[in-house]
Amino acid sequence: MSEFRRIGGRIGAEITGVDPNALPLDEVNDALLEHKALVFRGAGLDDEGQLRFAERFGELTRAHPTVPSVEGRPDILPVNGEEGIRSNVWHTDVTFVRTPPKLSTLRALVVPPYGGNTLIANSAAAYRDLPDPLREFADRLWAVHTNDYDYVLPRTNTDKAVEYRQTFTSRRYQTAHPVVRVHPESGERGLFIGGFAQKIVGLSNSESRDILRILQSYVTRPENILRVQWTPGDLVLFDNRITQHYAPDDYGDQPRTLHRVTVAGDAPAGVTGETSYIIEGDDATHYTPAQAA
Repeated sequence: MSEFRRIGGRIGAEITGVDPNALPLDEVNDALLEHKALVFRGAGLDDEGQLRFAERFGELTRAHPTVPSVEGRPDILPVNGEEGIRSNVWHTDVTFVRTPPKLSTLRALVVPPYGGNTLIANSAAAYRDLPDPLREFADRLWAVHTNDYDYVLPRTNTDKAVEYRQTFTSRRYQTAHPVVRVHPESGERGLFIGGFAQKIVGLSNSESRDILRILQSYVTRPENILRVQWTPGDLVLFDNRITQHYAPDDYGDQPRTLHRVTVAGDAPAGVTGETSYIIEGDDATHYTPAQAA
């Protein structure tokens, strides 16, 4: 049995000095379902090793629906903070499409001497924390997720931010997802919101903002958060179906580069079994393999 060590009260476990591709898949998956995020310290993988590890969990997505991949690597997204363009917003990866990734892997290539951590939050624990009336209310809600909002704000370079936004929204997506998602493997319920969730179906913009702010505040309670302090060669695997993450912009002008590879997922289902539906945009088959409802 692989020895994952719990590193957070509600989320996170780590293992050191082990090749993730040498571990039994069922043990890694069981640990992921329990801990939501796994940190492989000193994994020592290259791009091929990261792709091989992610492929063990299913078909891969492309790097991103709109943002370019690493050159020559269509399934790998470069994550860096060059020229002040940093996505320091709580989010779940690519929820603006109907079938977001089920799992995400991040691998550290270059890390700053200070800051540059990644925060990961347990949205199932957040759901359990809700008072009964709020939980029952959330069970009935649906939210519209879109890529057309201020996901990245400029820190220093306005022109670069405008260019990035044009790329990010070159295809516009709006998808309705249940606010409470039932995990397809564990059956746990979690708050499926984050930064791409911009409006509650059937409510005004101002009402939506207030409700989303209240629900999001439960996700980002300190007790629900794991802080990953990177060293080069580390690999993190997290369950995109039941977590959110955030990259604090706290490392000045120091370089920081990660590579992201994501595993294709299915359409989220709510507590009644209804699944997500497209409001605007296509089914993103150029990005992710088509999944059954």
